[in-house]
Amino acid sequence: MKITVLGAGTWGSALTILLNNNGHELTLWTALEKEFNELNSTRIVKNLKGVKLDDNIQITNDIALACKDKELIVFAVASPFVRMTAKKAAPFIDRKIPVVNVAKGIEEDTLMTLTEIIESEFEAYNGDKGIVTVLSGPSHAEEVSIGMPTTAVVGARSREIACLIQDAFMSERFRVYTSPDVIGIELGGSLKNVIALAAGVIDGLGLGDNAKAALITRGISEIGRLGMKLGGKLETFAGLSGIGDLIVTCCSTHSRNHNAGFLIGQGKTMEEAMTEVGQVVEGVYSAKAASKLAHKNSIDMPIVEQMNKVLFENKKAEDALSELLLRDKKDEHSGFDWEE
Repeated sequence: MKITVLGAGTWGSALTILLNNNGHELTLWTALEKEFNELNSTRIVKNLKGVKLDDNIQITNDIALACKDKELIVFAVASPFVRMTAKKAAPFIDRKIPVVNVAKGIEEDTLMTLTEIIESEFEAYNGDKGIVTVLSGPSHAEEVSIGMPTTAVVGARSREIACLIQDAFMSERFRVYTSPDVIGIELGGSLKNVIALAAGVIDGLGLGDNAKAALITRGISEIGRLGMKLGGKLETFAGLSGIGDLIVTCCSTHSRNHNAGFLIGQGKTMEEAMTEVGQVVEGVYSAKAASKLAHKNSIDMPIVEQMNKVLFENKKAEDALSELLLRDKKDEHSGFDWEE
């Protein structure tokens, strides 16, 4: 297949390498002039240690060249830039070909998921929102780029399209499942970044494994409550794009969200932590949107609420943790019957 990946960051580059190794014809697009020049001259991917792009991969900063006459488009730009990129790409993408969003986030102002943003920009341009899908799961770019075993799930409204994308990405080292639960996959991938920030804070405070395990467990409970309210399926939040992605993002040193949270736990401000991480920290951008969605849908999300206060209201991380632990007593699960 002729495939273009929009976004030459670590995840876009890792998927470009994967798809190229699968025998497809790859074009990698970046909007950044400096990045374009460096990749063309060195083929070295910044932040992917020891990884180079094959010479047969075309690198371009021309959005028209990147999108025309392709059979699959992969959106791999960071969440704050998805709308801008979709607007630029809309005139050049054939609406009959599938588009796969692999970024994770929720737009703060509109509370739209990233596939919804892409669809809206396509529809605004010519009245056709196209075929927009999502690929997500526990998948660090650093590991995918060097062929370490990874699994993911593709969400699409059509089984035929899901299987087409599954075939494009599937390899001996990258196993892909299919699902019709597009909204559930997107919400799981987006909301877990906020919980991962909190997990990093716990590690930064040196509070141990018990606290982090509790945080992860209660975090997936929050994600599931909101996700199901918005139309996602319970099984999705118990799957790869839910608990799977949450575990890897909360526990890995590859995770920029965990690393930013760790720095915050050590006393850095949100701005200082983001600067030190040096890449887009998606959880910071999703935190306010998650809080707004929770309030709009009357869903209790105490971890998300406390993380927002730490990020944007200068609340001390220790105080946020104390408030979580000292909440009113309650059952772990509602709806169960007692024998007596």
